[in-house]
Amino acid sequence: MRRALVLARRGWGRTAPNPLVGAVVVRDGAIIAEGWHAAFGGPHAEAVALATAGDRARGADVYVTLEPCAHHGKTPPCVDALIAAGVRRVIVAVADPHRVAGGGIATLRAAGIAVTEGVEREAAEELNAAFLFRHRDDSRPFITLKLALSLDGALAPGDRSQRWLTGEAARWQVHRLRSGVDAVGVGIGTALSDDPALTVRHGRRPRVPPARLVFDSHGRLPLESQLVRTALRVPTWVVSDLIPAATAAALTRAGVRLFAVSGLAAQLRLLREAGIGHLMVEGGARLAGALLSGTFVDRLVIFQAPVLLGAGALSAFGMVSPGMGAPEQWRVTDRRECGDDLMTTYAPAGR
Repeated sequence: MRRALVLARRGWGRTAPNPLVGAVVVRDGAIIAEGWHAAFGGPHAEAVALATAGDRARGADVYVTLEPCAHHGKTPPCVDALIAAGVRRVIVAVADPHRVAGGGIATLRAAGIAVTEGVEREAAEELNAAFLFRHRDDSRPFITLKLALSLDGALAPGDRSQRWLTGEAARWQVHRLRSGVDAVGVGIGTALSDDPALTVRHGRRPRVPPARLVFDSHGRLPLESQLVRTALRVPTWVVSDLIPAATAAALTRAGVRLFAVSGLAAQLRLLREAGIGHLMVEGGARLAGALLSGTFVDRLVIFQAPVLLGAGALSAFGMVSPGMGAPEQWRVTDRRECGDDLMTTYAPAGR
């Protein structure tokens, strides 16, 4: 199953809105075939693995990271392929909550195939956390908050003179994260100070480029900003409480999509209704504080640079309500080195 999880990750950025899935066919204790879902609309992991195994799949065991689908979509049901192949047993990491595609386990058992559930469940749930959330909660997108911090927990020096805290390896990792989400968002402060592009410019390109979002309460995003100037090429959205009519008209002419509604919870619901299943927010401090204080953050990714910014620096968590962010409220799901920087992913305890 761990091998199947490794294979599943090969579909990163290419399978959404489908999940990442890997499959391994085992016979007499040896792997005889492997497969993964490589791209949305393409064959599923089980079908790829079974095609590779051929007649050797009869009587074999199949390890799959997500419950095989039981419906006709862009591809035939995977349960039908498993039954037709004559496999002996199917080992499933986690059940599929999709109300249409789910039910594969019951179908396999009804056909006389043994099914074992829950092998490497936690790792499989983490792999597809955003997909699973999307089919369990329709109130908002799954939200990843990404922050680059100094050793003393600051986002930037007091004079804002340093744009990059982290090194090149960390920045490449950020582009990889972007390629796996539906939208990348920032607050207006970050948009004004950094004039970011918020595109995927390194590594493997995603199947669908993520939309760029700016949370801009009073419509201050400049028409000459990179985001507005490229809005006709890459989807660019502004979420605002109130935008002056003239500004709204100018942004619309430039190709920007506007969402005008008050309150962060209502804004997030509107984004979900607009098709954003996974949103990654990259700053700044005010927006991060609002998301954390509202318990809207599902994953917190911190890139910590080996620098001290000292007194007067912009605190990353200075706008978080008391009690949020305490160590016991978060658990580490991943930690790795990115050059001289340390990348740590946290999940709220209990989620």
